[in-house]
Amino acid sequence: MGDTPRQEELDLTTGAPPAESSSRVVSEPVQGGLFPDDSVPDELVGYRGPSACQIAGITYRQLDYWARTSLVVPSIRGAAGSGSQRLYSFKDILVLKIVKRLLDTGISLHNIRVAVDHLRQRGVQDLANITLFSDGTTVYECTSAEEVVDLLQGGQGVFGIAVSGAMRELTGAIADFPGERADGGESIAAPEDELASRRKHRDRKIG
Repeated sequence: MGDTPRQEELDLTTGAPPAESSSRVVSEPVQGGLFPDDSVPDELVGYRGPSACQIAGITYRQLDYWARTSLVVPSIRGAAGSGSQRLYSFKDILVLKIVKRLLDTGISLHNIRVAVDHLRQRGVQDLANITLFSDGTTVYECTSAEEVVDLLQGGQGVFGIAVSGAMRELTGAIADFPGERADGGESIAAPEDELASRRKHRDRKIG
C-alpha cells in the first residue's frame, strides 16, 4: 500500500481571535474543459463593483466592507481617489462567490479569511482542483483523492464547495457583463439582449 495520506492543518489561532467555525481545503483530480476555449481568463480584464456584485450574488455593502477590511480586494485596480472605480478580475469574483457561499453556511469571517488567504496563493487553473470542506472546527488541505476519502471517512467533512463548479457558473454569468482592460485596451462589451436589440433597430427605422 502507499504512504498514509497527508493532511496539512492550517493554523487558525495565530494572531487572531477564537474562531466560531472553519473551512477545509481539499484537492481533487484536474477537471478539463473548465472554460469555453480551455484558456485561462484574461488577467488584465476587470469588472466594476456593481457588475462584480451581480455576478457573485452579493450586496455592494458586502463588497465595500470586504475590500476595506482586505478580505477580498480588487487585484486589477483599487479605488484610489475621487471618482475612481475598483476593477475585479475573474479570480477576484470567484473568491467573492466562494466567500458568499461560506457565509451562507455559517462560517465565521475570521475562518473565511484563512481560507481566502490560502486561495490567493493559487492560480486560476489550480483553483479548479480544490474543494472547500468544513466540519466547524478545523481547516485542512488535502493533496490527493485518498486524503479526501480519509477526510470523509473520519466524519470531518460536513459540507463541501467544489470550486470548479463555482468557476463554471461564473464563466457562464460573467459573459453577460461588460469588462474593462487594465492596459487601456478596448473594453469588452456585454452582449445585447433581444429587447435592447429590437429597440435599437426600431429607433434606427424611426430616424
